[in-house]
Amino acid sequence: MSQQLEDISALAIQLDAGVLRADGSALRREWLVTNGAGAFASGTVAGANTRRYHGLLTAALNAPLGRALLLSKLEEVIEITLPGGSTQQFPLSCNIYPGAMYPQGNHLLTDWSSRPDPQWKWEPCAGVSFSKRVAMPQGLNAVCVEYSLLSLPKGASARLLINPLLAWRDFHSHMKACSTLLPVTYKDGRLAFTMPPIQNVTALPTALTLEVLCQGTPAPGLDWNPAPEWYYNFLHTWEADRGLDSCEDLYCPGQLALPLAPTQPVVITASAGNAVPLDTVNKALNSSDRVVELLAHSPAKDTFSQQLCLAGADFLIKVPHKRTTIMAGYPWFGDWGRDTMIALPGICLVNGEVDSAVEILSSFARAADGGMIPNRFPDYGDTPEYNTVDATLWMFNAIWLTHCTGKAPDLAAQMWPLLESIVKAHQQGTRHNIHVDPADNLLYAGEHGVQLTWMDAKVGDWVVTPRIGKPVEINALWHNALCVMANLADVLKNESAAQKYRELAAATADSFLAKFVRDDGKGLYDVIDCPDGGNDASIRPNQVFALSLPFAPVPSNHSAAAQIVNVVTAELLTPCGLRTLSPRDSSYQPRYAGSPLQRDGAYHQGTVWPWLLGSFAEAAAAVTGDASASLAMLEQLHSQLTTFGIGSIAEVFDGDAPHRPNGCPAQAWSVAETLRAWINLKGDKANG
Repeated sequence: MSQQLEDISALAIQLDAGVLRADGSALRREWLVTNGAGAFASGTVAGANTRRYHGLLTAALNAPLGRALLLSKLEEVIEITLPGGSTQQFPLSCNIYPGAMYPQGNHLLTDWSSRPDPQWKWEPCAGVSFSKRVAMPQGLNAVCVEYSLLSLPKGASARLLINPLLAWRDFHSHMKACSTLLPVTYKDGRLAFTMPPIQNVTALPTALTLEVLCQGTPAPGLDWNPAPEWYYNFLHTWEADRGLDSCEDLYCPGQLALPLAPTQPVVITASAGNAVPLDTVNKALNSSDRVVELLAHSPAKDTFSQQLCLAGADFLIKVPHKRTTIMAGYPWFGDWGRDTMIALPGICLVNGEVDSAVEILSSFARAADGGMIPNRFPDYGDTPEYNTVDATLWMFNAIWLTHCTGKAPDLAAQMWPLLESIVKAHQQGTRHNIHVDPADNLLYAGEHGVQLTWMDAKVGDWVVTPRIGKPVEINALWHNALCVMANLADVLKNESAAQKYRELAAATADSFLAKFVRDDGKGLYDVIDCPDGGNDASIRPNQVFALSLPFAPVPSNHSAAAQIVNVVTAELLTPCGLRTLSPRDSSYQPRYAGSPLQRDGAYHQGTVWPWLLGSFAEAAAAVTGDASASLAMLEQLHSQLTTFGIGSIAEVFDGDAPHRPNGCPAQAWSVAETLRAWINLKGDKANG
């Protein structure tokens, strides 16, 4: 086990005092812990909550969604009494208020580590060292915070003073002070609160239990001092930067005071509902076992791929008797059909979670309607949204790759009736004018006011990138889906179906090459047959999928293949991913920042998306034969694991250098596609 712990330690991301005590860098870096069922804890390494989504316990009350922030933070003060009797208090927390930052406990930090759990270390004064780490029991709406006094001068004593700061709100909103005083009971180190019904989440009261344990029993000498009051005007700077409501009030029910002793860690467990059983707490705190288990089933052997493997595990959601899915991003996204199907190979298949992949595919298959799978399961309510043209087509790809593992022998037969009905629905026409054009066998999609492709930003009635017509990646996916059908028909020994789908795929490929390839040598059109009758010549990354899919309509030896790689390299490639629009375009937006209108206006108009880099790296390797160069592209993302969402990869980056990370600090398809392509290209390099 000691060797395994050393291996885990090597994967940890370490931050030193220089980073932690510099407010700008410490407030910029965010940590994340998840429970595998939709709940999470997150914040900054400085200790301040800079987003409305930051908190120690965001519970999934209707797992995997129905998320509500219950415990915002624990305000900690360590009190040291020296042998001579003098006492001094050192606040360890950090908060931002309008015009002020107080306290600044991050200025006492000496070290922060990411694995196996986030851990902070402070040296508040000479001879005193103190640590905190945060873990979550898997599957429970609970968080465990362990405090350890690491060193103390001889003859000195120490106490920890903790003020819990509570909220009872859905995680998209802010808490505001009100007249409510929470009913509370206290007995033997256990606090129980009854919270009012949470708007948008539950019509029933929510219980919150805090328990303080030392070596498995109520902490000796623990004292509870009830003193309910509101703390006002916590400033969430990220929300202010995004042009949104940015101030929050939090409820403090009183103060816990407990003596500290070296070698006797104290654990505070907060849970939505009853107290967490001791063996479950211990299992959560022994999370190195889970890390070893996760890595045991993965082909990831180098540091980068193992770190990505661990990051990917945060997005895989398993809720017994409900559904298995993939969370699109933390801290605010839910499970989206498109993101799930794109991320599934990297999150599940690469890491040996084939059974989970089958469960995810089955879950979305059950929700299929009118030849489409849902684009999104809403946070509140039960009605899925069917407003995507590509999620369903990406599902064909995910099914094929899952089948190719050889570990899902029944999947082809299980999915075949649904897949046939989907193809038929697309041929006959389904929602939002999605239909196959019988003249060329290509897929048309779109109508005014609806955004159907992954470039789906919309502000009010303004669809930023409508892409109505025949988008390039949609038709690459359509061709891929028809080839998947032909190959699955072979698996099922259905010769007539195999022949039918091969003929359809061939006709689609012929039309694709005849109509999408540009005459000017700049790769492919982004959309053809637009409502005005023309073709959209915007240089965007969507053409990459015509090369990278398992059944690509553009062969790697076709002249257009080199053109695609060349134009994407010249105009879209950055160290962090691919721009969504060429900087030469008059509509190019160099920065993703500002108000919702400004951000959505830039979202797919130049903003860099790292998830695209995986497909491009594979496409470039297929065309050039140089897997090493493609691996070097992906390896540039390794440094991003330390700069924003610690241990993960961001949703987006600015289009212009220095390519500042933004959006969700941890995005499923950013991690998944990087890992998938990295593992595949490593294999190609080894075989080449």
